[in-house]
Amino acid sequence: MSVTERYKKAWEGFWGEAPEEPGGVFWDAEPALTVGLHLDLFEPLLAAPGLPVVDLGCGNGTQTRFLADRYRKVVGVDLSGAALGRARRADPAQQADYRQLDATDQRQVSALHVELGDVNVYMRGVLHQSDPVDRQPLMDAVAALVGERGRGFVVELSEGARTILRGLARHPAGPPPKLAPVFAHGIAPGEVRDAAVPGYADAAGLAVLASGELPLITTEFTPDGSRIELPSRWLVVERASDPPRW
Repeated sequence: MSVTERYKKAWEGFWGEAPEEPGGVFWDAEPALTVGLHLDLFEPLLAAPGLPVVDLGCGNGTQTRFLADRYRKVVGVDLSGAALGRARRADPAQQADYRQLDATDQRQVSALHVELGDVNVYMRGVLHQSDPVDRQPLMDAVAALVGERGRGFVVELSEGARTILRGLARHPAGPPPKLAPVFAHGIAPGEVRDAAVPGYADAAGLAVLASGELPLITTEFTPDGSRIELPSRWLVVERASDPPRW
């Protein structure tokens, strides 16, 4: 069994058991607090805003539907069929298209690029929820999809989030209810070094146009009623003028 197949099983199990109501998943915060904030950073840097948008690692499609309200064509892609089933059920108007895709598989990614052409990519919190061996191929997928005209917005938890998450997991009362299933299914968020993300981008032939820090809002609260926020770092990337040959 490959690492990707192991993680695919973990995600199928997670999404198969996750609650369907809005906000039932730890990271599934309302779009105004997530992708909406990210678009304020991303949109001014789009070279071709009319391109299709790919939500890479779309999960149950909450952020995808927000994107579909604003762009002509939006495609949500995810490794998990269970997640995509939820996304489609939550989108009866079919505002967006949803595809099951292993973004570490170069053939699948290339086929999507042939179909859509260059796209703008939104990828939130995918690298830190993937096994180390899959992280560079995922960034390679971003490079393949943006092509010559598109740009990508990549946001990942900062190293500091690891300490917060471990503290929550080790709380005497146990981890918060929405975080517990993440650990139970063998998904270990917050394991990517800050310096690794721009390194993956450089190795994929991507140039970083802008970067910064922003809290990543969750749907969970501490016992005192405070919403849990995790530190994150974001990048806007485009194909470098002289990308490496793969």
